[in-house]
Amino acid sequence: MLQKVWFITGTSRGFGRVWAEAALNRGDKVAATARTLESIADLKEKHGANVLTLELDVTRPDQVKTAVAQAHAYFGRLDVVLNNAGYPLIATIEEASAEDVRALYETNIVGTLSVIQAALPLLREQGSGHIIGISSTLGHVTMPLIGLYCSSKWAFEAIHESLAMEVKPFGIKVSIVEPGAYATEFGGPASGKFAAGLDIYGDLKAQVFEGMKTMQRGDPKATPDAMFKLVDAENPPLRLFLGSHNLPQVRAAYAERLAGWEAWQVVAESAQGTSKG
Repeated sequence: MLQKVWFITGTSRGFGRVWAEAALNRGDKVAATARTLESIADLKEKHGANVLTLELDVTRPDQVKTAVAQAHAYFGRLDVVLNNAGYPLIATIEEASAEDVRALYETNIVGTLSVIQAALPLLREQGSGHIIGISSTLGHVTMPLIGLYCSSKWAFEAIHESLAMEVKPFGIKVSIVEPGAYATEFGGPASGKFAAGLDIYGDLKAQVFEGMKTMQRGDPKATPDAMFKLVDAENPPLRLFLGSHNLPQVRAAYAERLAGWEAWQVVAESAQGTSKG
């Protein structure tokens, strides 16, 4: 197995930190990025020249281009470009301000696009590379209070699916990793944004938050082997769930959608008409 070079966003905590450390521990090289160098300084102290730590705010396109170029120049190539930076907005649809939604999309969508667009010319020149986007089971299903976060992941899924078709001729692979519920900081004060609340949704929020307390969560440290199988595969899948609850949830959601479409198919067909133009 050849040593791989990773470029990972959001390595200060959560999955990004777990995967950066696991890759380094198995002998790979990593360009680890975070909003502040202080939050990832320990990686440099531990792993020396095998890690390049870079300050990166993905909402700053010029900084993204510089970081990707620095990583490529330092290591000579990039094998895995892993977009992990992102955060949830905790709010009902009514509560979220336009400013909050724009900020969410600037990080979760526009920031991801900036990294992809900065890396693609380099990967095309190599004739290889694997772009991995960290989505979620919530890229297929949704729930109250995080509908706008879910919407960003639904958009994220569509972008990567189209990207996979566009870059395949250049020898570049694309995968979407979709974790279920894990014991990370997701939705907590350190990683999530809470919109100003309306009292009318108080009961709903209490119910949802209580349900989250009893939710079975996976261990992030159990995920690196699955990620290594993904990046080492000759023909990796477009989508990979992480966790045991994802598939049943998504299967049920799609069954419900299909049933609804089929129940209304006669009405749908009646709207077809015939163009006279």
